[in-house]
Amino acid sequence: MTFESVLMMLGGIGLFLYGMKLMGNSLESAAGAKMEKILERLTSNKAKGVALGAGVTAVIQSSAATIIMVIGFLNAGILKLAQGVPVIMGANIGTTITAQILRMGDISGDNILLTLLKPSSFAPILIVVSAFILLMSSRQSLKDKTGIFMGLGILFMGMTLMESSFAPMAESEEFGQIFTLFQNPFLGVAVGMAVTILLQSSSAAVGVLQATASTGVVTFAMAAPIAIGCNLGKCVTVLLASVGVNKDAKRAVTIDVTMCVLGSALFLIAIYIYQAVIGFSFWDETVNRGGVANFHTLFNVVVAVVFLPFINVLISISKKVVKDKGGYSKMDQELAMLDPRFYDTPNVALEQCRKVINIMCDTGRESFNIAYGLVETYEEDKRKIINDNEAFLDKTETVLGEYIVHITERGISSKQNLFATELLHTVGDMERIGDHVDNIAEEAELMHNDGIKYSDESMVEFGALKEVINETLEMTAKAYETEDAKLVLKVEVLEEIVDDMVDLMKKNHAIRLKTGRCTVERGVSFIEMLTDIERISDHCNNVCQHLLQRMNGLDLSTHDRVYETEEEQEAFDKLYKEYYQKYLEPIHGA
Repeated sequence: MTFESVLMMLGGIGLFLYGMKLMGNSLESAAGAKMEKILERLTSNKAKGVALGAGVTAVIQSSAATIIMVIGFLNAGILKLAQGVPVIMGANIGTTITAQILRMGDISGDNILLTLLKPSSFAPILIVVSAFILLMSSRQSLKDKTGIFMGLGILFMGMTLMESSFAPMAESEEFGQIFTLFQNPFLGVAVGMAVTILLQSSSAAVGVLQATASTGVVTFAMAAPIAIGCNLGKCVTVLLASVGVNKDAKRAVTIDVTMCVLGSALFLIAIYIYQAVIGFSFWDETVNRGGVANFHTLFNVVVAVVFLPFINVLISISKKVVKDKGGYSKMDQELAMLDPRFYDTPNVALEQCRKVINIMCDTGRESFNIAYGLVETYEEDKRKIINDNEAFLDKTETVLGEYIVHITERGISSKQNLFATELLHTVGDMERIGDHVDNIAEEAELMHNDGIKYSDESMVEFGALKEVINETLEMTAKAYETEDAKLVLKVEVLEEIVDDMVDLMKKNHAIRLKTGRCTVERGVSFIEMLTDIERISDHCNNVCQHLLQRMNGLDLSTHDRVYETEEEQEAFDKLYKEYYQKYLEPIHGA
């Protein structure tokens, strides 16, 4: 083996790995957060779970990445163990798609069409065309799709380079003798595991086996144990991902490793017993890329089919291995959604951030309603809930900010960066909502201690204002969750309604002061309350404006919305009139 051959082989492996990574990242970016949403909507249908796991893995080109994603969802409490296990089974099937793509290298013939279908022919074309599009295009969505083909082209170029480096070695007698040793199943499995651990990808390890098979010296007896070892090797990556996760995530890892080890052992025993008793006619025949791909797929499909009916048994065994040691607190459970394991899939990580922000919005709304109740009847226990919620919002702002920074450090796309920037703005607004609610609760506590109560007229107005803020918070949460521009418009209108209501309530308050129906002490507290409530609606509008600007791909430096069309202005005016009649008219002249 010459030094040039070694360099060529290493270069081929490097190109192969980079091409696979680029293709997977581009596919994941093009798919966006849809993968996560699909996984979350899993039903109890086990077969559907297997299919979804296979589909997601086919997209991101890594079973380990999918399994790590599932571990993250289990750790965050998004998926149940019974939902996650079928996905893991499907992930092991989906990883075989790479080998099936690489079998295109077996295409042969002198026909022009067949020649063009050979990877060695179309790979350079893919790379050149993709490079041209990437350089000329400014649309991120087109770049993501083009990256898929660029990655595919580089992957095949790497494969071709590996095969070229193996070709001279295949002519040597020593090379054939070395591969004869791999007919020993234990040695073959060990080699497959070692290559997978080294490359950190079972798909890449099988790809190297396919490149070696192209030399014509690899038989089925040699390839079978190596391919099985490749599947076992990925367990190391999954085991590393289980460090520091909760019990259900560890149980999922236990089940995956159990299936891989038992499946490999049973499969090896079955084929070697059959070979000894009856015998495979192709056992000592050379195997090509397609043969390796088919065996790799067959192995993973058979293991999934065998273990699928025993999911509940596997879960029971895993619970005996990983025993209950108590659960998370509410705060820990919610912040567990921000799992560092999602850093390598930025779209999923950013989607997790958005979910946590939705929880912040729900928390703020809960606190607001409790705080309003304290104005009527002060209760220390309820005040404590607001304190706990405020602590959660403060901690979440810090944790989310650090998490988003870590995501942006991974070299994300411009679209993802815009999303991350919006999230940072939004989490700040959500935390400020909590601060203003806490101010309201604090004012209610002071009123209780000083024996101050608002007049009946003031409480009627406060009741109307409470309804508007509740609807504003609800519409903000829905708008943020669904990315619906119509809901954003509602929040804009409601924010205007709140401003007008506060102005009206201040005027009514001034009249009550003049007529002696309200005291100065009450008045100071009343104005403080109105200021905090108005700020809550302002921050809700900020959240929706940042969302709208990100949806339209605009800069997030401004808050004000400009209505550029007559239709937009008409929609705003119509909705304002509707809310005016609902909320403002009843308190006029109060």
